[in-house]
Amino acid sequence: MLKKALLAVILLIAALVVAVAVNTWRQGSRQINVQPAPPLAVDADAAARRLSQAIRFKTVSSLDDAGLNADQFKALHAHLQASYPRAHAALKREMVGDLTLLYTWPGTDASAKPILLLAHQDVVPIAPGTEAKWQAEPFAGEIKEGFVWGRGAWDNKANLMGQMEAIEMLLAEGFKPRQTIYIAMGADEEVGGLRGAKKVAELLASRGIKLDFVLDEGLLITDGILKGLDKPAALIGIAEKGYLSVEMHAHGTPGHSSMPPPAGTGAIGILSGALARLEDKQMPAHIRGVAKEMFDTIGPEMSGFGRVALSNLWLFGPLVQRQLEAGGSTNAMLRTTTAPTIFEAGNKDNVIPGEAKATVNFRLLPGDTQESVLKHVKEAVGEQPEGRFELKTLAGASEPSPVSPTASASYQLMNRTLRSLFPDVLVAPSLMIAATDSRHFTGVSDHIYRFSPVRAKTEDLARFHGTNERVSVANFGELIRFYVQLLRNTSVPAGTAS
Repeated sequence: MLKKALLAVILLIAALVVAVAVNTWRQGSRQINVQPAPPLAVDADAAARRLSQAIRFKTVSSLDDAGLNADQFKALHAHLQASYPRAHAALKREMVGDLTLLYTWPGTDASAKPILLLAHQDVVPIAPGTEAKWQAEPFAGEIKEGFVWGRGAWDNKANLMGQMEAIEMLLAEGFKPRQTIYIAMGADEEVGGLRGAKKVAELLASRGIKLDFVLDEGLLITDGILKGLDKPAALIGIAEKGYLSVEMHAHGTPGHSSMPPPAGTGAIGILSGALARLEDKQMPAHIRGVAKEMFDTIGPEMSGFGRVALSNLWLFGPLVQRQLEAGGSTNAMLRTTTAPTIFEAGNKDNVIPGEAKATVNFRLLPGDTQESVLKHVKEAVGEQPEGRFELKTLAGASEPSPVSPTASASYQLMNRTLRSLFPDVLVAPSLMIAATDSRHFTGVSDHIYRFSPVRAKTEDLARFHGTNERVSVANFGELIRFYVQLLRNTSVPAGTAS
């Protein structure tokens, strides 16, 4: 009997091994093969100097003051006009609001849906106290060691200037687009885009315009960030997480610190307990939707056990999920995240405050909603003393974006363009975990993608909104080539485009 049971176990294990091996072998590469794009001579050094000048304008935006640094934005507009005379002669330029720019490049086929390229002029401020940590003055636009340094070099003036460089080059060679091309440059993306991108979207909608596709900033060409992947990966954001901030108020009886209330009954105690429960009870994680499509695409390109595990999530799913949950960026791919960001209470060391307030920010995974997140918050926090605890949803919330299809002609256009320019780079769909201006355009297009051909290694991620932001001169040249080739490819039949 024991021998039969042992034999059964051995046969079961053998069958499992065979099933895993066969399934791994069957998961072939999803990368497409295309002809290399034709050579394109880009004067990256001259383009870098124009980018350098653009960085010198301190276009820091404000949520409350629409006119903050307006002189800097207008100086950037003048720089664009001086740097790209062909574009400003051939394209119609409109000012939306006071500072957002909308360019229109008419196409030759009036029946073809237009496309939209997005970028933004504004930048985030320098964190106080970090100025001395910069290797180059943040707004000097210094070019050294093969990089353009400064706030906005990466986010997002490289895209903005790269698009204009591409258009100027295409005009010089006599190119005429088949589809009308819109280029929108918001002035308040970093504070929500309500005065810029949202108004542009409303303007296009009022004109009855439906866009073929939208391309905004977003995910990057990552190198060494996805463990087990030996090649760089160009990740195209096909969806964007939603945004919700909840303010939590706790009320208690103020008094002297020498006579504290029972533990957990003061305003700080009530609020800190609620926050602890909320952090302990995270929203559930799943390998599904966009995350699963990404892993299905990169799985066959992985080495070692990574390929085996991703090709057999039916067996190794729980193990893979635990590993992904351990990393900040990969965890954000799998769940709606919970992040306490502000805590306010008290103003003197010997006075017990009567009120405590905290803000918790959630980034909503497609499939979740603001309503479902609020329900989760109430359940996680649990019963609270009546009249002593309240929740308030803050302004600026947005639902997760729809998921743009990867089978669409527009996604495959970007796929082909990238593969023709970067044959060593893998292309895969992914999820944009931060917010972009593109979320305002869901009413005028079903195909919205978020991608910047900026190369980034693990150590570069801290530069985003951080210290020592920079982009290499060579990579800036690649950005320009990407936009040139993408726009060329929009004007030729899909079967012949590079």
